[in-house]
Order: sequence, then C-alpha cells, then structure tokens
Amino acid sequence: MNDNRRERVLANLRKMGLDQALVCDPMSIWWLCGYYTEPYERFLGLYLNADGRSVFFANRLFPDATGRAAELRTFDDTESPIPLLTAVIDPTKPLGVDKDLAARWLVPLMQANAATGYMVGSPAVDDARSIKDEAEKDLMREASRANDQAMAWLAAQVHEGVTEQHIAEGLLGEYRSLGAEGHSFDPIVSFGANAADPHHGPDGTVFHKGDMVLFDVGCRRQWYCSDMTRTFFTAQPTERQLLVYDTVRRANEEAEKVVRPGVTFAQIDLTARHIIEDAGFGPYFTHRLGHQIGLNDHEPGDVSSTHDEPVQPGQIFSIEPGIYLPGEIGVRVEDLVIVTEDGCEVLNHYTKEPTVLNV
Repeated sequence: MNDNRRERVLANLRKMGLDQALVCDPMSIWWLCGYYTEPYERFLGLYLNADGRSVFFANRLFPDATGRAAELRTFDDTESPIPLLTAVIDPTKPLGVDKDLAARWLVPLMQANAATGYMVGSPAVDDARSIKDEAEKDLMREASRANDQAMAWLAAQVHEGVTEQHIAEGLLGEYRSLGAEGHSFDPIVSFGANAADPHHGPDGTVFHKGDMVLFDVGCRRQWYCSDMTRTFFTAQPTERQLLVYDTVRRANEEAEKVVRPGVTFAQIDLTARHIIEDAGFGPYFTHRLGHQIGLNDHEPGDVSSTHDEPVQPGQIFSIEPGIYLPGEIGVRVEDLVIVTEDGCEVLNHYTKEPTVLNV
C-alpha cells in the first residue's frame, strides 16, 4: 500500500470526524494499493482506520491480493462477506462508506449494527486523489500529448462521404499506435448540427463539405486520462459561425488565465460564462465549465458556478466552454490544466486558431 496516500486519506477522514472507512471504488483501491479488478456484482473492499490498520476483502475468484494491505480476508461465492466485515469494523464508532457501496452490502451492514452510524466517506479519498503527485502529472502530460497527436489524425480523416461512426471506430487503433491503452471515454464525433448536442454519440451521419466538425476525445496512458475538444470549419466560415467560435475560444483562454491557487472553481466558471453571456449566447452555454480528471475522466469536484472551494496546486481539470444553437451549430473548445504554484499549465497544445480543413 502507498503509505503517503493512505496517510492523506486518514487525515481527511479525521477532518470529517471519522476514525474508519470502507473504500469500494476499484479505481480508488488501485490508487491506494496498486491492485485493480472489476468486481461486477461481487464485493471488493478496503478497510482503513485511524490506527493505521488496513484490511483487504476480496473474493477468491479475483486475482491474488496478498500484500496489498496489512491483512487479507477472502471468501467465495457461497459465502457472504458481511460476517468478515463486521468482525473488523469497530461497532462503537461511525463508519465512512464508499459512495459506490451497493445497497445489497450496506443494508446488511446496517442491520448487523456494524457501526454506530454511517456517512459517505468518499470525499476523504476523492480530495486526496485530486492533488496529483509528480509521477501522476507526468502521466497526464503523456496522455494529453498522445491526444494532441490523435487530434491531428482525426482532422485528416474528414472527407466527403465519411460517417461520424467510421471516424470514431478508427480512433482506437490510432491511440494504440501512439502508445495509449485505449479510450478514456467514448469518443464524440459530430458533424454539422449534431454538434449542438453536447453529448452526441457518433452515428451514421454523413459528412458534407461545409459542415462544422467537433471532436471530443480522450485516451488512457498507464491508467491516466486525457480529454480535449476541438471544433473545425470545412468551408469559409460565415460571420455568425466565426462569432460563435471566437466567443468560445476567448471564454476558454480567459478562464485559463485566471486559474491559480486561491481562485475558486466558481470564479473560473463565471469568467468564461460572462464572456459568453456578454456576446448574447448565455442561454446556449448549457453545462458547467469543467470537471476534474485523473484515473477517471470525470472525477469529483466540478468547475461550476456553485463550487466555491479554492483550487489547489496539483489539481487537474478541464476548461470546456461551449455554445450550442439547436438545429444550427455547436462549438466547444476544451483543454486540461494543472494548477501550479502561481498559475496553471495547459496540457493541450493542438491549435485553437480557427481552422478550415482541406476536404
């Protein structure tokens, strides 16, 4: 187990008034122990307490978890893990439970009076995970570098008659050729008015010259995620198209300029939002400005107008303003940034200048 990461989690638990917690999110377990398996309907858990005790609970069907925590408790499909858990959990204290702990495990624990009370303990892990160490930052840089290269490949795939789905299906092979393991989320490829749907899934829509094209894509590099959006023209843009594009790009760039320790997530969001509102497109910016990212593409702690916590060095999140005019066009420009001691480092270097593809 990574002792430094465990201590950071325990310190956060103490701030929450908790002396014990049960971590069940597989990615958080990997972050703490270097052990990953997808449990599906079976139980997987890591118990931590303020005294430094760590106990791993795993089905014998899973890969061997020996050495991943100080103690290991195993069971098989004919056994319930609940008696193993209640034998470890301190019944005289409240228990921090994972936000992903299924009711089929939580309710029996409650019925067994495993603890004096229960509260969501995941923020103790999530907050610790949000501050990336130097090795994590380097992996995020590598993932974004591959994503920059993949964006160039995507732009080159646009031609008359190609479909959104055809381009999306070819991206996985390109990522692997760049040293990435796969997608960090399902790619978004949108032609024309489809881009006005922020989460449009690529389908059989055929490209026609003059369509604007939006790519929102990301890959994994040794577990860590990238995420970037670029929007392209494929013919000389109209005055209105340029206005929308330039507004979104300015919102992205001005928001990045204000990122520094002590500035709140809400202030960053509002910087971009006010630019879009002042241009008359406020109702068409329909989502938060961004999200934190790391081992998961979307991690807790959004960049929104209601998130009043200050950003901290080592946090990584997206800056992705957009304007979506239904039935007409959609534009989004997205980068990832690392908060530094006096500002931020933008991880994406693919151009944001208005670009007309040669199709």
